[in-house]
Amino acid sequence: MRSKISERTKELGVKEGFGLNERTIVSIDLGVTMVEEEAVGGGEREEPGSPPKKRARFEGDGDDVNPSEMISVVISDGMRASRGQRAGVDCPYMDTVNRSMLDFDFEKVCSVSLENLNVYACLVCGKYLQGRGRNSHVYFHSLDQSHHVFINLDTEKVYCVPDGYEIVDSTLDDIKHAINPQLSPDQVASLNDNPIRFRVLNGTMHYQGLMGMNNLHATDYANAVLQSLFVVVSLFPNPKNTLLKTIRSHQFDRSLAYRLQQTPFRNFCLLYTRGPKAKSALMKRLGELVRKVYNSRAFRSHVSPHEFMQEVVNRSNKQFKILEQGDPVEFLAFVLNTLHGDLGENGDSEISRIFRGMIQMITEKDQVEKGSGDQGARKSIKRKRRLVPYFFLSLDLPSRPLFKDSMDRKLIPQVPLHTLLSKFDGVQEHHMVKTGERRVYRIEKLPQYLILHIKRFTRNNFFEEKNPTIVQFPATNLELKDFVPHSVASQQITKYDLVAAVTHEGEPKAGSYQVNIKHPPTSKWFQVQDLNVKETLPQLVTLTEAHILIYEAQQPRKPEN
Repeated sequence: MRSKISERTKELGVKEGFGLNERTIVSIDLGVTMVEEEAVGGGEREEPGSPPKKRARFEGDGDDVNPSEMISVVISDGMRASRGQRAGVDCPYMDTVNRSMLDFDFEKVCSVSLENLNVYACLVCGKYLQGRGRNSHVYFHSLDQSHHVFINLDTEKVYCVPDGYEIVDSTLDDIKHAINPQLSPDQVASLNDNPIRFRVLNGTMHYQGLMGMNNLHATDYANAVLQSLFVVVSLFPNPKNTLLKTIRSHQFDRSLAYRLQQTPFRNFCLLYTRGPKAKSALMKRLGELVRKVYNSRAFRSHVSPHEFMQEVVNRSNKQFKILEQGDPVEFLAFVLNTLHGDLGENGDSEISRIFRGMIQMITEKDQVEKGSGDQGARKSIKRKRRLVPYFFLSLDLPSRPLFKDSMDRKLIPQVPLHTLLSKFDGVQEHHMVKTGERRVYRIEKLPQYLILHIKRFTRNNFFEEKNPTIVQFPATNLELKDFVPHSVASQQITKYDLVAAVTHEGEPKAGSYQVNIKHPPTSKWFQVQDLNVKETLPQLVTLTEAHILIYEAQQPRKPEN
């Protein structure tokens, strides 16, 4: 029988392995009909009256083969003969799994070799290590630290090392879900229906979709912008929504498809990898981050945007860096424009349908033409009119006061938001010093989500200055019908409600960014600053030094019967 096994292994092109250990019996394609996992000693004798040891019987042969004589083989070309599976109750190391040490937010590379192929996570200490063979970092770590349970970060299979068998146990599903959280279309469609609260390992309670974000070093500006985008939940059906095509391709029921269609941006992020092959690496990383924020089975009370920021650094050619604080407005413009370019077809994308509006810009410039003969020079005005798309509108603040009042204090001026918006009323002229042009702006189209940038910072070659002017902006019922033509106002929704406000506290270079967001399921306001999430009052939101405001168009009321 041993010669038969040897001939078969040569035929398969495999190497003879080691003797069978006491935990695992490996079978190869020799017609084995039964293999029992039993502890088989080399020179053990059966006790009188004890049940006989089970053996493997080969078809077509009357000889019995002791399982200890079978060989462990490894098939070439990356194919491995299965070393068997065990349930979690049969693995003696399942009690060593420590969920509090697990963090799957970081880049999936080996902590020793820095390679990203075949990476495993130790479920005891949380380290990322490569390989599983006898010469791998996982194998050495298992022997050195006596850590034996590892999970493959790509296949999400759990193995016991160095024994080599796969552990199959439903109690590990929460760990697999933490690596790559997935929400079903029905779960995504019902996110706004009922607020879900869950408890993390440290005992704190959190609302689904409200998770703090780790400040990697100086990424508070990016955290504030991302948190504000996560609450962009449009309530309007969009017939051109590409998510609807994805939904139809998966043959979901129509009612579910309509509910998913009503929340295009957030749901597009949550279900992005479920559709066609992901063509945008930035969108893929953003989708992973959004799913972790909305993971109601999370172990920790925060998430880390490490992989997303790494992609931002690469795509922006290091315009944005993890170790240096950036401008949130420039970061927001980069994210929206990059995603629009990656996802767009014929100039249209999910991003443009939600955030893009249109302004009419009229440019006038004085020209002097030389006259012919006795005629002198003539002065004329060159006028040009064009439509310009926008993702956000920039609003100029009045100059900060230079002198102190009678009480030796500098007054902090206050200005209504409507005063700043008069820049786009189609009447006010703006003089361009460099070009000598006069420009007039008029809003032609309002988007579903209106982003307003309040220009608080002034930079020159020597220093950066912050304008502390308080902008009085409403939290609800922002009316914009005075800033669009009457013919357009009758066809568009011109009332908006605030959903997010990015603010800056402190000095220009030493301060920090935070965001106040309106949680869609509860309609409560929360202040989020990196890891800290706390509830706040809507009256306090309007008193902050707002830098970016995101307004949502009110949903039209249904006519009463």
